[in-house]
Amino acid sequence: MVWANGLEFGVLEAGSGPLALCLHGFPDTAHTWTHLLPALAGAGFHAVAPFMRGYAPTAVPADGAYHLAALAADAVALHQALGGAAAADAPDRWRRLVTLAVPPAGLDPVLFSDYEQLRRFFYVFLFRDPAGLAEAVVAADGMSFLDRLWADWSPGLASAEHLNRVKESLRQPANLSAAIGYYRAAALGVTRPALQPTLYLHGADDGCIAARLARRAEPFLAPSSRMIVIDGVGHFLHLEKPREINSHILAWVTS
Repeated sequence: MVWANGLEFGVLEAGSGPLALCLHGFPDTAHTWTHLLPALAGAGFHAVAPFMRGYAPTAVPADGAYHLAALAADAVALHQALGGAAAADAPDRWRRLVTLAVPPAGLDPVLFSDYEQLRRFFYVFLFRDPAGLAEAVVAADGMSFLDRLWADWSPGLASAEHLNRVKESLRQPANLSAAIGYYRAAALGVTRPALQPTLYLHGADDGCIAARLARRAEPFLAPSSRMIVIDGVGHFLHLEKPREINSHILAWVTS
């Protein structure tokens, strides 16, 4: 457990050396980096994967803040607490970035003007409903909504064991509301482009964000960045082809 930015964070960690902070998305947990953490540790890094704010065992913030500024402040505070700060907010604290399956915000006008992509983004609009409908939908039938979401996003990935951990993290109503709260707060944030060279990896079969649109992200990345579309994988590419993804990441952060 690590205390940062007024919250107690549960973290997974491995190795020692320069900090490599690994942040998960929705619907996921720090366990998603089970293959990457030991690889980074072996390359001489202190690899740390926190459970993001609201995801058990990390605390649910009393103020209900899930906007981008709060998430950036978490990353900066974790950087300081761990002795190693989000990239756009403290550029001197971060040398290089890696993003998986999530394009830079500059691509949003392209994504949200494409009809097929809007259909894929149905959950984004569902989650922004403030009346609690989203919580009821996701919680129903043993959170089978998450099973269907993962199956759509990464077709063919055997994810049952991993999803059990995700569901356990979101089992309590407060934790589930926290995870959905990220989407309710998304429109409130102001996104600035990161200045660091960024490696952006995207699966060719991603069922969440179409690869044909993600390929247009490179102009929105910082100079000296690189984008690679990985064949034969979907949205959770780091779990589908961990050796290949780890190889790309290690080459990037050690160069």
